[in-house]
Amino acid sequence: MVFLLLAFFGFNYLKGSNLLENERIFYATYPHVGGLAVSAPVSINGLDVGKVLDIELQGEKGELLVKFSVSTDFKFSNKSVAKIFSGGLIGGRSLAIIPDFSDAPMAKSGDMLTGELEQGMMDAVSDRLLPIEQKVNFSLEQLDTILVGLNNVLDDNGQKALQETLQKLNATAGSFQSASAELNGLIKENRAKLDRTFANLDKTAENVAVLSDSLSKLEINAMVTSLQQTIDNVNDIMLAIENGEGSMGKLINDNELYDNLSGASGQLEQLLEDMKLNPKRYVHFSLFGKRAKQYEAPKEATDDN
Repeated sequence: MVFLLLAFFGFNYLKGSNLLENERIFYATYPHVGGLAVSAPVSINGLDVGKVLDIELQGEKGELLVKFSVSTDFKFSNKSVAKIFSGGLIGGRSLAIIPDFSDAPMAKSGDMLTGELEQGMMDAVSDRLLPIEQKVNFSLEQLDTILVGLNNVLDDNGQKALQETLQKLNATAGSFQSASAELNGLIKENRAKLDRTFANLDKTAENVAVLSDSLSKLEINAMVTSLQQTIDNVNDIMLAIENGEGSMGKLINDNELYDNLSGASGQLEQLLEDMKLNPKRYVHFSLFGKRAKQYEAPKEATDDN
């Protein structure tokens, strides 16, 4: 009898259940389990709290019913999720309970939880690679079509023209290399001049900056104000002259004075002309101290009179 009891407990232990523990049993259904096996660990927040007890096919669509145990008194609602996830890159599948603490009733032994299947790493890589594979296949098909078209177009004449084009491209590349070498040599030979030029440009920029700073410090407003005052003074002087004010104004605006000066100028001119023609009228000079003779008017002048 003892042997049968031991055998019964051992059999259930090997199946992943321990009758001596106070464990709760839960269920969840999945379209597929992705390699989940009996005795796989069941965890909550990363802590193992139970095991997968059984996996059975059911229904016409072949859904999988997973039976698992939870050997802890940790409370969670019947809205909690039992998610199958990958334990590692090469490890097997495990089952994790994502607890829900809403106002829903607390889960009790025998309840059916919502089953979810987490995508494995290889499945994710495969899903990511599938679009790339499709694009690569499409590109290869396009490339094959282009190559077929090239084979049809490039007959003997086309191939010859292509070869000539490639030769010209090689010649052009050679010319570019030669020009580049010459340019490098020119720069190397004139490096000192270029350095001096850039140095002069730097000095010029500094001088411009200093000049700009000096100009910014000038009192432009004061200069403009002083210039405006000078212009106003000149305008006042010119206005006074036009109005006949002051000596300059009277001299310019007095017509009688102008006529007198003009007449005096004419008489002075006649006097000077007469002095040239008849110096004896005005100058009496004796070398030996004799008394100067009385001036006698020329006969022509007397006759005229």
